[in-house]
Amino acid sequence: MKKLYTINTVNNFMEIIYNPFVKPFADREGLEVYNIMDDSLLSDTRKYNGMTKSIASRMLNYAKAAESSGADGIIVTCTSVNEATKQIKPFLQIPILNIEEPVAEMAVRDGQKIGVLATIPTSPLAINRVIREKAGAMGKQVEIVSAVAEGAFEVLCAGDRAKHDEMVCEALAELAKQVDVIAFAQISMSQIAFEPVGVPVHMIGESGLMRLKAMMD
Repeated sequence: MKKLYTINTVNNFMEIIYNPFVKPFADREGLEVYNIMDDSLLSDTRKYNGMTKSIASRMLNYAKAAESSGADGIIVTCTSVNEATKQIKPFLQIPILNIEEPVAEMAVRDGQKIGVLATIPTSPLAINRVIREKAGAMGKQVEIVSAVAEGAFEVLCAGDRAKHDEMVCEALAELAKQVDVIAFAQISMSQIAFEPVGVPVHMIGESGLMRLKAMMD
């Protein structure tokens, strides 16, 4: 049985990431899963408005620990730290992937004016970089319109999922008026049920797990 390690940056990851997404996928695909969590990674990324050498160094330490523990692959579930994932990849002998990467590809595929919706200000900066990289690889010009449902992440962490979802749905409806396609910037938003908004909406979750599984195989 292959071993999948996750690196998480929120202390409620079991509720918003592992139980709804990782566990069902692992059960279906026959994977053994182990989880690493350090919420200082996201806290520091927000504090310094982006990646730092210290954050990347800690990420590398976790990834090397997973590798030495027999991991066959690592999924990083936080969009905001994806620059660190890119930086540490050359130092590993196993695949590592940020879970939002396939969503960035799908957004570029489906539209020229791409909406990015987040609940944390650092998330659009991180996924926008990946969207531009994917667009460049596809030879496509894109325009990105970012929106943040301010305060929604804190509401979710405080346990009020209904209010969080309401705030995100309001921001989603407004953003949809301006763009061809929308990419959610965080997996923490991916359990939301919403009415159709007239454009494709790509949510982070299984697509990233499927990509990593293919890399592991």
